[in-house]
Amino acid sequence: MTRWHGPRGILVEIITLGARQRIKVTQTVNGRRYLLGYYGTIAQIVHHVDLADLVEVIDLPAFASRKARA
Repeated sequence: MTRWHGPRGILVEIITLGARQRIKVTQTVNGRRYLLGYYGTIAQIVHHVDLADLVEVIDLPAFASRKARA
């Protein structure tokens, strides 16, 4: 899954709804996540967040314990 974090708790994710890919925009406020909307194009999310402020989240594989590597 592709995700980007932005300021003010904004999270932008690429998801699949039915047979179509959509952009899901949520915002976390006081520990609660609120859905701001599902969008079809990047241009539609600019009223929530400046694209230059987004930082991609890259999930790294979990490392084996030190015992397993020794």
